Amino acid sequence: MGKRTKLVNDPSDLVLLLRTFGSGVHKEVFDKLCEGWFTEQELADAVSADIKPSIEMLRKSGLIESQWRMPEPGNTPDKEYTTSYSKLHANFQCSLKDLSDLIMITFKSDSELADMIAAIENEVEGGNRSMAGLTRALDMSAAFIRGVARRSHRLIVKGQRLELADR
Repeated sequence: MGKRTKLVNDPSDLVLLLRTFGSGVHKEVFDKLCEGWFTEQELADAVSADIKPSIEMLRKSGLIESQWRMPEPGNTPDKEYTTSYSKLHANFQCSLKDLSDLIMITFKSDSELADMIAAIENEVEGGNRSMAGLTRALDMSAAFIRGVARRSHRLIVKGQRLELADR
């Protein structure tokens, strides 16, 4: 397991961390990856569940890394995963209103956030990528927009701007 420390400087990073470790399957996959390198098939056998959503969530959270496992001659290589961090250091300050918004965003269902995600994605597709422009256009706080964007599969938070994923 990696002995690095993940630095969390943005409170919206908590959204993905809380969602990741709020799921039993995601947590079980993470715990298994703490033991070393495993392929998706090895993880699926160990966890006895569909691990693809867990791998995607852990990847989006930045908690895992991957590499190709060299196969036996004549076989195709498999991608294997392990954890990137063994510790976390949080260093941020935010208002309780922003924190309560982020916690609410964390535990709402995807369908409850669909309209907000769509509104933010439409603004970004239209060229409004800066956090200042988005807060004015959507009448939402920057922390709220970043939190909702972290729940989206199509949006990537890059500092004070949002971008669409290349999918």
